[in-house]
Amino acid sequence: MKKMIPLALTAALAATAFAQEAETDEPATSVREERVRSTDAWPTFFAVCNYPSSSDVAGVRLTIPFSTRQENVTGFDIGLWGSSLYFEGIQLNILRNEVKDDGSAFQLGIYNSVGGGDLLGFQAGLWNEANSMRGAQLGLVNVSGETEGFQVGIINRSETMHGYQIGLVHVIRDAELPFCPIVNIGF
Repeated sequence: MKKMIPLALTAALAATAFAQEAETDEPATSVREERVRSTDAWPTFFAVCNYPSSSDVAGVRLTIPFSTRQENVTGFDIGLWGSSLYFEGIQLNILRNEVKDDGSAFQLGIYNSVGGGDLLGFQAGLWNEANSMRGAQLGLVNVSGETEGFQVGIINRSETMHGYQIGLVHVIRDAELPFCPIVNIGF
């Protein structure tokens, strides 16, 4: 029985690593259907760098040195440079954590970005940026479009703010007092 568990785990990892893409004879009628047909039927549970080429990862992705091929990542993203379209989970990449659309994430790295969508979570690094954020940013420079939560850093900037900024330089562009040192409050 003790030998069956490692054997089953090895078989599961091998099956996801060598999974073939689904193919059909019918032509796709839209770009979305083409994307759905070209992706794997099951998500990958373990990915290293850009292998396998499936668009979904549900589990652990090791981004050594980088990984940009998987679009939807749920779970852990660990390494040097991780980029995805959607992300849910924990990103621990030393150089850069990038989510191009929406993310529900805990991002820890030098540069953290949720550029095109909404961030629900926490960013900690030297530079943190989000299009809109619900949560917290902790770093030297924190930039956000719409913010609900707080920013702690040397420089904090937000277009609209419902929360607090703590640090040295604070800018809330849509506030009655757009600039304030030490503490700034937006409501």
